[in-house]
Amino acid sequence: MRIIVKCFAGCRDAVGSTSVSVEFPDGTTVGEAFAELIDSYPALASYDRSVMLAVNRDYADRQVVLADGDELACIPPVSGGATRR
Repeated sequence: MRIIVKCFAGCRDAVGSTSVSVEFPDGTTVGEAFAELIDSYPALASYDRSVMLAVNRDYADRQVVLADGDELACIPPVSGGATRR
C-alpha cells in the first residue's frame, strides 16, 4: 500500500521535505510506519517519544492500522510564545 507522510516543523527538517510518498505492506500500523520512517530518516529518532501522529487529519494511536491512500501526519511538539522584555 502507498501512503503520503506529511511532515511539520522539526519533522520536516529531519525528512527534508513537507511530504513523502511511502510504500508499506498491508496491515502496517502507525507505529510500525513511523519506525520505518526513522530507519529511512534517522534524524526523526529524536521525535520518537514526543511526536503526535495523525491519520487522515485525526490523531491516532500507534496501533491504528493504515490503509492504502491514507495520509500520516508527523507533528512534533511546539514551543514558543514567550514575549521579549
